[in-house]
Amino acid sequence: MVEGKSPSLSEPLPKGEKGDRDTRGRFTSGHRAPGPGNPFAKRVAELRKALLDAVTPEDIDAIARKLVEKAKAGDVVAVKELLDRCIGKAPAPVVLDLGHQEERKMQLAEDRQSDARWGKN
Repeated sequence: MVEGKSPSLSEPLPKGEKGDRDTRGRFTSGHRAPGPGNPFAKRVAELRKALLDAVTPEDIDAIARKLVEKAKAGDVVAVKELLDRCIGKAPAPVVLDLGHQEERKMQLAEDRQSDARWGKN
């Protein structure tokens, strides 16, 4: 790489700068991966496939209808699940610390009195 010039995509990066990459930025053969990856990924993929193979669109339809039925009957958990899935989860509420509210009111009152004494509005 020429000093003062940024590398272009047509120039391969030298070993050691950003890893062993080819002209398209891909790792070249023999490049050692930074880690082993997720050791459970293959098993999870197998289980997910088995579950998806076992469930039919009709099953999902029946489950969804039952969820709607329970929600209409007043099951709060079903209502929450149905709304979470259809609309999205509600954002977390903002919790305000009101412990110093009275102190703040007194400070504001003092500030107003001080401003009034000095002719400020």
